[in-house]
Amino acid sequence: MCNYFRFPFSAFAKCCFFTGVIALALVSCDSNRVYEDNVEFEDRAWKLGAPVQLEFSIQDTSIRYNLYLDVRNTIDYPYARLFVNYSLNDEAGKELSKQLLSEYLFDQKTGEPFGSSGLGDIYDHQFIISKNRSFSKPGKYKAKFEQFMRQESLSGILAVGLRVEKAEK
Repeated sequence: MCNYFRFPFSAFAKCCFFTGVIALALVSCDSNRVYEDNVEFEDRAWKLGAPVQLEFSIQDTSIRYNLYLDVRNTIDYPYARLFVNYSLNDEAGKELSKQLLSEYLFDQKTGEPFGSSGLGDIYDHQFIISKNRSFSKPGKYKAKFEQFMRQESLSGILAVGLRVEKAEK
């Protein structure tokens, strides 16, 4: 058999090529994301009076957006449900939205955790806060999350964050 058409690539070159292809595929899969950030808590607990405040920018007011609450928890979280006060303000400080979010992290009857898990006892959740939201003017906006479980320290909550993405048409 003729070997003239074989290209001698080193194992390192092949590895770099396939790593690049995979990285490109992962980046292109999330093209709707406008903003995403999560705040991790010390001691694996969300303290009362320690709100999470995140600032994001909206440039294009002609499209609509979906806003999500990101939560990362462990199986050590002692309740099925999580209550969070959420507010959204524009850059002038005007409150645009305020609501009490109530989300289940575990099944009430079986205790089975919801969410996706990639790291043993750690689970990630994305809960919709606002769907197809329009913004009237470009600028900076602030989202604020406060745990409303009336406990000084809410163990088992590792991180809370915000994701803003372009809504599908």
